[in-house]
Amino acid sequence: MPVKFSASAVLAMSNRIHRSERIEMNQPHPEKISGFFHHAIWLVGFRPFFTLAFLSGALLPLIWGFVYVSGRGSASFASSPLIWHSHEMLYGFGWAVLAGFLLTASKNWLKIRGLHGGPLALAVALWCLERLIMAGAFSASAWSPWIRYLLVSGSVFYVVGYVVYCLVKYRKQDSFQDNYFFVLALPVLLLAKAWLLDPETYAQGWALSLGIFRVAFAVMFERTMTQFMKNAEGVQLFRNVWLDTSIKALVLLSAFEAQWPGTVGAVFLLSAASLLLVRFFLWSPLAGFRRLEIAVMYVGYLALTMHLLLMGLRPWIATAFVGSIAVHVFTFLCMGVVIPAMLIRISQGHTGRTLVFTFSDRVAFGLMFLASFLRLIATQLWPAHYAQWIALSGVGWALCFMIIGFRLVPFLWAPRADGRLH
Repeated sequence: MPVKFSASAVLAMSNRIHRSERIEMNQPHPEKISGFFHHAIWLVGFRPFFTLAFLSGALLPLIWGFVYVSGRGSASFASSPLIWHSHEMLYGFGWAVLAGFLLTASKNWLKIRGLHGGPLALAVALWCLERLIMAGAFSASAWSPWIRYLLVSGSVFYVVGYVVYCLVKYRKQDSFQDNYFFVLALPVLLLAKAWLLDPETYAQGWALSLGIFRVAFAVMFERTMTQFMKNAEGVQLFRNVWLDTSIKALVLLSAFEAQWPGTVGAVFLLSAASLLLVRFFLWSPLAGFRRLEIAVMYVGYLALTMHLLLMGLRPWIATAFVGSIAVHVFTFLCMGVVIPAMLIRISQGHTGRTLVFTFSDRVAFGLMFLASFLRLIATQLWPAHYAQWIALSGVGWALCFMIIGFRLVPFLWAPRADGRLH
């Protein structure tokens, strides 16, 4: 026989459901049980790795500036000061950012839980071990080259292996069909790192390492800038699958510039720069520069384009500049500008907080732009004070990450503000 519900019965049922939901929410969730590995910092990859990014971003440039100007302490490194600086800015600071991003983004792309708890803590411990070895904290003279390489590359092996494994295993539920670029590019970091650490192959390893980081930025720009412009400005940016794929393919091929014969590497670099520049003007740059949080992405995109152009023209213009200006256009105006913006977005958005770019954030960006001027322009105009400009640009970089980190690191160590677990 049919069941009849009165208004009072429905209301009573609704109240019981809400009470049961509140009771269930207050029950101890397996991941809310007290314990070291259940702390908020170990819930998602970006939390500990972005903390390390702030720390290394604040300290490493200051150490390099001191060593470069004074020459003191250079004998304490496990390798030459230049190799240490190159390695630590990419595989220390840069890898902390990239690992945190990949572990968090892949979780969302693939709709999986992602690395957390003890396994995430192990990845962090391996990163810290690498920093100690590179700083010369352990005597590596008795170690075989392979053992030393494995110890100094543990974090990259671990995170790359995990991310690539997940991208392959869960490819059918992947939100992005072009994640195969990460599957192709990320394992190359292991070879690039080995070459960079060897004085005889340092130049090849540095070029290849830088090239793989360029791939990550090329993919990230394509995904985030279109989303930001649509959400913030209501502008639908031009997209063409052939153009987008060609850009990413050329950026990946240009990473192997040192391995290509003759001027083939330069052709790939210049071709990638040309297509990026064409798309830049198709992507409504005037609208993009209206808001700081989006404008920094356009600056980084243009810096990537300029970097590829200068790298491609390097055989013909090598004597036109003082120092490695082509490299530092990428590290300062692309990595140095885009990474703080990314840390601000993810550290707030993925901890359940409202996205805000505060006055202190704007001051931090101002310091990064000042550091970029000192490193890229002042060194060319007044080369007699080259070492001092290097040190001062490092101070500007460090202050940028100190200011932003002071505000955001507490968010990384606290539970989500919206009550969600992770």
